Amino acid sequence: MTDLFERILFLKKTGIFSEVLTDDLRYIAQALEEDMFHAGERVFDINEQGDYLYIVTKGKIGISIDPDPSKQRFIVFIGPGEAFGEMNLIDHLPRSATAHVIEDTEVLTLEKSRLRGLLLSYPEISFGMMRALSLRIREGHARNVLIQKSKE
Repeated sequence: MTDLFERILFLKKTGIFSEVLTDDLRYIAQALEEDMFHAGERVFDINEQGDYLYIVTKGKIGISIDPDPSKQRFIVFIGPGEAFGEMNLIDHLPRSATAHVIEDTEVLTLEKSRLRGLLLSYPEISFGMMRALSLRIREGHARNVLIQKSKE
């Protein structure tokens, strides 16, 4: 995905960048690098320090929170248009999960220091990201309410 316009349109559909202004997405699109992982690999392990956000463009990632990174007990699957690894870019804590490559996967990556530079140069990006993360938290709360009501 080398075309800048194509990347901008793709980013607008991803959860973490969906609320960033289209004009500001061009800066993010230019900062992204392409990478590929093969089925059976792990992108990162739980408790590792991390410096990258990953956005799946093709393929499938399984996320496990088992303390043993070799265990494949998935809590969620990440597919095209979805991001993972973003928490570490914000809170600087070790990875809270292991990312297993389920099938050959192509990703766009954003390194922590590049994101930080973008946020300092273009602060509106951070407001868009915060809006998107807030919406994700609200969706999680709504799901929890539905689960609780179904148990009653």
